[in-house]
Order: sequence, then structure tokens, then C-alpha cells
Amino acid sequence: METKKYYESKSGFNVFVASTFSDLKKFRQQNYLASFNNLLLKDLYHVKRYIAKRMATALSKRNLPEGKYKIDDFIDQLFIEVYDNFNEVHNQENLHSWIFMKADKLLEETLVNEEFNEYFLKNIDDYSRPEWDEMEEKFSIDGGGDLVMIDELDDISYPKNDYVLNHVFIEDDKKELMDQLDKDLGKENIKRHTDMVLHYLPLPMRTVFELATEYQFSVSEIAIIRDQSLDEVKQLLENARQSLEASLLKRFQVGQ
Repeated sequence: METKKYYESKSGFNVFVASTFSDLKKFRQQNYLASFNNLLLKDLYHVKRYIAKRMATALSKRNLPEGKYKIDDFIDQLFIEVYDNFNEVHNQENLHSWIFMKADKLLEETLVNEEFNEYFLKNIDDYSRPEWDEMEEKFSIDGGGDLVMIDELDDISYPKNDYVLNHVFIEDDKKELMDQLDKDLGKENIKRHTDMVLHYLPLPMRTVFELATEYQFSVSEIAIIRDQSLDEVKQLLENARQSLEASLLKRFQVGQ
């Protein structure tokens, strides 16, 4: 099956990965390593992106030494993990989230020291607009590493993120507020601000939010990937949304 037609839809790509399960299972049972890895490579399209972003953030926060790790180091290990443990996957619907779980565990083993700015989270309601502007300027200089490692990927056709306000303001009664933010700020300013806030949020909170929005995983799938309870994932997702909403409303004084 050709994967390209699925790249524009993240949920559609989850369906594609599920469709490869039976062939991967057959290749694994028959010890056809080359065939297994060739097919698995197509399934790793989003996972490579996920690994790149996690590593780039860690580099920009200086939680990883420059030049010590490459994306392919994790991908190579992931091939081994998936092949050796493929019998853990019991049905096709769980395949994509299971692969992400394996990738997440590999990353966690390396990024155990990643930290966040606790002061930032505690004071998100109290920053003045000049303080927000100063933070964004600093982020543009010091936090730009979030995009650096993306250049290492071959897939230049990766679709842009879905519009971020749809993920922050999920209640029906926020439509007017979203329209006002759209009008006053524009999509590019909103995205730049959101990227900055996510950069400073606790790693589990940021990761859960991105798994839900960028990769279209359900709460139950994220619980599997992160090895957390449903309640923990729901709370992290809600906290991320609340932090993003508060930062947008406070910085740009919408509705005040």
C-alpha cells in the first residue's frame, strides 16, 4: 500500500500503520528481517518526527550534549526493539501506539535529566506583556533548537500542524474568543507563542499534548505510550490546555 496518500491525515496514517500489522507479523514469524524492516520503516514516518522534536528540545535546553546522539541512533535501536518484542502486539489497532511507546521508553532512558522552568509554570498568570515579549525573544534565540534536528529527516512533505486554537479551546462556547484571537493576532503569532509556552512546560505535559494534537492519539492510546493511567493523561492534557489558554489571554489581554 502506498503511504504517501496518508501523510496529509494523521488519523489516516494510524489506519495505514494498522493495515501493516498482518504482514509484519508474518515476516516476523518467518524471520524475514529485511522484509520486516522495509515495511516497518514506512510505519516510522511520524515516530521519526517525534524523536527529532524530543531530541531537539533537549538540545536547546542543554540536557543533551551537542553531537553525542543522532536520530538514527534511536531509530536503529527502535528497529531492534520492535523486531525482538513484536509478539507483545496483540491486534492491529494497538500497533502504532505500541511503536510510539517503545520509542518513548528509549528516549526516556536518555533524557532522564530533562527539566523545565518551574518558575515559568507557577507564574504563567502573572507575566506582563513586556515580559512575555522578552521571553519570546529569548526563546527565538535559545529555544530555536526545536527545529534544528527536523532538518535531518528525509521527509520534507510532512504536513503542518493542525491549527493550534482548535486544540486549546475545545469547548463550544469558545468560538467567539477564537475568532477574536484569530483577528487580532493571526495564525503565525499564535503558533509562535504556543511553541514557546510548550517549550517551557513540564516534559510530560508537553509530550501528552503533542501526542494528542500532532499525532491524533486518543487518551487511552497515550496512556499506553506513556505508561500512565487514563486519569493522569487526562489531567496532563487539561493542564497543558489551561496553561496555553491562560498565557494567550493574559499576554494579549483578550476579553479584558
